[in-house]
Amino acid sequence: MSDPQANNGGLGAALVFAFHEAGLPVYATARNPAQMERFTFLGIETVTLDVKSESSITACVSKLSSLDILVNNAGAMFLMPVVDLSIPEAKKMLDLNVWSYIAGTQAFLCLLLKSTKGMIVNQTSAAGCTTIPFQAVYNASKAAIMMSSDTLRLELQPFGITVVDLMTAVVQTNLVRNMREEKKPSLPKGSIYEPAKEVVEKAPQQEQFDDAGIPAQKWPKIVVHDFWKKNPPSVI
Repeated sequence: MSDPQANNGGLGAALVFAFHEAGLPVYATARNPAQMERFTFLGIETVTLDVKSESSITACVSKLSSLDILVNNAGAMFLMPVVDLSIPEAKKMLDLNVWSYIAGTQAFLCLLLKSTKGMIVNQTSAAGCTTIPFQAVYNASKAAIMMSSDTLRLELQPFGITVVDLMTAVVQTNLVRNMREEKKPSLPKGSIYEPAKEVVEKAPQQEQFDDAGIPAQKWPKIVVHDFWKKNPPSVI
């Protein structure tokens, strides 16, 4: 079983379909039930979940009788030069990209301990070990989960729970496009980068990644296959 955050057109949705096609029972979750109608149509069980809400997480846990694989997948991008970023906005992203993973792990651990093959999968990114201008906070959030995954792996090893760092690179999803549609990165007035405003604002839009990378239909099948190995890799 899995508990991926099923964002529209994202990696979570791709994993839901891949787990289902592999014949595994799946719990797909999202804040908005309307985003999960396509899963319901296929007979996939759905549960409303806001990973930043303690009460919502508790309610979700109470609805499950068992869980073998927990996939912490929720995430958002925040791209801006360090000297120009909004700290309140950056904290919101860190709440989602870092603290929600830890909160979900703590809450669902009681079910994973009952499993004979308990596994926690944390969706990270190659960005967590790459230096890229204008996305320091986003990259730092991924690096934080990479390190916490390594630590959690050691801490939960005595209890037979596997921890996998799903260090994804470029996959053909709607993540970047959705980010641009929601709010294009815009430098604040008075930025030291104003003389190069057009160039600097274009970089975080990441148009070069449109339609780049591994196809979204291929990536999850490879990943799910690795999850189900007798000894899954620590990093996929």
